[in-house]
Amino acid sequence: MGVPPGAGARSTADEYARRVVALVNTRREQAGCEPLRTDDRLAAAARAHAGDMASRGYYEHKSPEGRDGGDRIAAEGYRWSRWAENIHKGPEGPEAAVTGWLESPTHEQIVTDCALKDTGVGVSLEPGGPWWVQDFATGG
Repeated sequence: MGVPPGAGARSTADEYARRVVALVNTRREQAGCEPLRTDDRLAAAARAHAGDMASRGYYEHKSPEGRDGGDRIAAEGYRWSRWAENIHKGPEGPEAAVTGWLESPTHEQIVTDCALKDTGVGVSLEPGGPWWVQDFATGG
């Protein structure tokens, strides 16, 4: 029995996602925040958005239909009172993606917002990327 098509890329993307959470939690600890909890619903929303951007060739927080991170998170069944999203295109590894976010005051502010409690990361390794999405939320 062989490896399913795309299984190697999915495994790498999942490892990249775990590494992003660890790196972000290190920065949050430095800021005095509790570590983010990984939530499968947020991860599903982030993976879907990364994959959608890759397959349809756009790079935006909103889909071409106008759906934003809050819409995607809610569609996965997460009832949020607060949410935020960081996206990135091009960095070749988790360290580069997180460094890019932390070099942007707006993105770093999201990473170090102690009111955000949960996270999920999605990475698409399709040609032209990678595409990185990190969703953050607090339940409502």
